[in-house]
Amino acid sequence: MRRRTTKNTQPDETSVASPERIRSRTFQRAAKLLAAKPRSIAELRERLLERQGVTDQLVDEVIARLKEYGYLDDERYAVSYASLKVKQRPIGRRRLQQDLKMKQVPGAVADEALNLVYAETPEEELIDRAIEKRIRLRGQPKTRLEAKSLFDHLLRQGFAFELVSDKVRRISRTDLDE
Repeated sequence: MRRRTTKNTQPDETSVASPERIRSRTFQRAAKLLAAKPRSIAELRERLLERQGVTDQLVDEVIARLKEYGYLDDERYAVSYASLKVKQRPIGRRRLQQDLKMKQVPGAVADEALNLVYAETPEEELIDRAIEKRIRLRGQPKTRLEAKSLFDHLLRQGFAFELVSDKVRRISRTDLDE
């Protein structure tokens, strides 16, 4: 008959680790998370608090140090995220604002970043690019149903209702006149 072996009864690492060791590991984890991709302060705080043995006070200390080093800055993060998204594809202000909210960027910071990004590239220019791309892929809307499809697509991209309505109406009129 086989003998059962008992599990190693040594305590796990976090219960033995000194506060300094936990602080060091938390800082290293924060650096790795930021190296993988930029994050907002709230996102990073949430990820760091997932680990056992990590306290709010410890996370605050790590975040304060990262801010000192210039690795964490919600304003810079929001502007770079928004400008990258706008350069990748035409996207409306409302959609981008929603994305930043999901990234846990504070509302005032997000609004300021969006003002800067849309001052550089106006939303009207972006919606024109989005319409050109859609027409290139699917052709000019010939029926009311195709115009509605374009309208819905632009709304999903986050463009303002009035702007979308005006642009689609113009395209539809131009098509009917020809």
